[in-house]
Amino acid sequence: MTTPSTKNNGSEEQEALQSIKVSRIILPILIGAGVVIYLFLTHFNWEEFQQISWTSNTWFWVSIATILLIIRHLAYAIRLRILSEGFFSWRKCIELIFIWEFSSAVSPTSVGGSAVALFVLAQEKLASAKVTAIVLFTAVLDTIFFIGTLPILFFFFGTNMIRPDMQQLNDLDGWGYTFLGAYVLMACYGSLFFYGLFIKPQGVGYFLRWVTKFWPFQRFQEKADQLGKDFIIASKEMKSKHWTYHIGGFLATATAWSCRFLLVNCLIIGLIATTKTDFWSQFALYARLETMYVVMAISPTPGGVGFAEILFNGFLTDYVTDETVSSVIAIIWRLMTYYLYLFVGAIIIPNWLRQRLNERKR
Repeated sequence: MTTPSTKNNGSEEQEALQSIKVSRIILPILIGAGVVIYLFLTHFNWEEFQQISWTSNTWFWVSIATILLIIRHLAYAIRLRILSEGFFSWRKCIELIFIWEFSSAVSPTSVGGSAVALFVLAQEKLASAKVTAIVLFTAVLDTIFFIGTLPILFFFFGTNMIRPDMQQLNDLDGWGYTFLGAYVLMACYGSLFFYGLFIKPQGVGYFLRWVTKFWPFQRFQEKADQLGKDFIIASKEMKSKHWTYHIGGFLATATAWSCRFLLVNCLIIGLIATTKTDFWSQFALYARLETMYVVMAISPTPGGVGFAEILFNGFLTDYVTDETVSSVIAIIWRLMTYYLYLFVGAIIIPNWLRQRLNERKR
């Protein structure tokens, strides 16, 4: 049985190739540039900007943020190395994560780069069953991290982790409902994926076929049928793994996501002298950042570009009171975690595609 990445279907392959075309960076850059210009026109104040002290302390925390960025990337590479059971070298894992992150950066956040990941891993001559298992399992690991940690954070910080000055659930506004809706949606598809991988894959196939009988999901019938078959393949692969395989994958996942949020903590500590640096305050900030990402997850723009920068200004007003400084931090944050992968991916992908084409010719 084949997977979408390995079956002889030219349209599937062409679609994946189109998703990692370097020209796809044009739209995110244009959107990002437009939002940056908007933020500076509406929020930037030159006098307030001059008050930012670019001291040795600032550069120290920016350096720590950079180190966390590197650790995050390495954690994803370690996860790929673990899930592929050493099939890929360390260098190859690092390269593939750049491609994976690039595909996520040029796809709507709500879609992600999983389809491209299937295609890319298949081109590396990894067995089709293992390719399918890795991609589906990474989605499960990411979801487990969020649906597991957010209730714990809510226990400690309550509704204040959803938005500034929110005292109780009765104070929910548009962003609060958006967060709850995104969390429920994440929990639902995460549970479905977990059920399909570890409990009853055939049940997921039946469910997907049933859903796609109704309008407007009928156009997804073929892909839903294939996904149901993929779950059967991946489930056999997953159930044969030792518990250390799953634990190792989750620890790498938790490290990567934690570094993603702690990076912002470091930028805020470095650029705002009045920010409280005690553990509890920074832990509360971390909780807010994780909540913010869940809201970002339903963004229709590539990689959440534009949406993320604007959201940053609203979610952290109790930590970053100055709108100019908030805009500066948001831009540095996105340069490090988003635009970096756009530009590095634009360098790596043409060479990667050339190597794959040469291999096919040989």
